[in-house]
Amino acid sequence: MADEILTPDELDRLEARIDTWLAGELVENPVVAAVDQGEQGERRWYVRLRGEQKETFTIWFTLGQRTLHYETYVMPAPIENHAEFYEHLLRRNLRLYGAAFAIGAEDAVFLVGQIGAGAIDEGELDRILGSVYAWVEQFFRPAMRIGYASAFTS
Repeated sequence: MADEILTPDELDRLEARIDTWLAGELVENPVVAAVDQGEQGERRWYVRLRGEQKETFTIWFTLGQRTLHYETYVMPAPIENHAEFYEHLLRRNLRLYGAAFAIGAEDAVFLVGQIGAGAIDEGELDRILGSVYAWVEQFFRPAMRIGYASAFTS
């Protein structure tokens, strides 16, 4: 099923499964601050999380015909120590399962991943949400200290 293009009915069922899971997370998971869905006809969700190292951040889930793509904005491009900063993130990628740090618009740093649509279930959604949360919390401050070192030494 991962390589197959899903039918509109299959996509509707997956969308409903994700909607149900997110509704439960909003009620039961204290880290989840808000859940919003994209425009009409878009199979996209915005999950706002409360962090400690990074006060708040949003994970975007986008359901396509073959995959569920997820991403979160981690931080802007570094202003100093560029080589050390990118080496730090590339080495962190070795520890990640199902996601990787990437450079996005305006050279900002994102954490991105995707899974085959056939692998979507509550357990996998829990793993994704928990993993992305943990990785942002774990790697945000050290990356900031490298890319914005002078702001931390003042």
